[in-house]
Amino acid sequence: MSTENRNRVVRLTKREIEVLSLVAQGHSSKEAADVLFISRRTVDFHLAKIYDKLQVNNRVKAFRAATRIGLIPFESLGYIDPS
Repeated sequence: MSTENRNRVVRLTKREIEVLSLVAQGHSSKEAADVLFISRRTVDFHLAKIYDKLQVNNRVKAFRAATRIGLIPFESLGYIDPS
């Protein structure tokens, strides 16, 4: 990764964070759309913008990149600690 890419500031909109959080929880585009009261096409548009901003090409990579740089908390998935 180049120095330019490492130092690049990435900002996601509130809606992009909502979309990414829902798909990271395993929701389909349609399910995320229903939760957010928007169309599936709009969810997919937001995902395309997220992928572009994070320079990734799928949902898993987008979630990993977003959590790595602190855009969304890992806890937003609602995992329960088994201990």
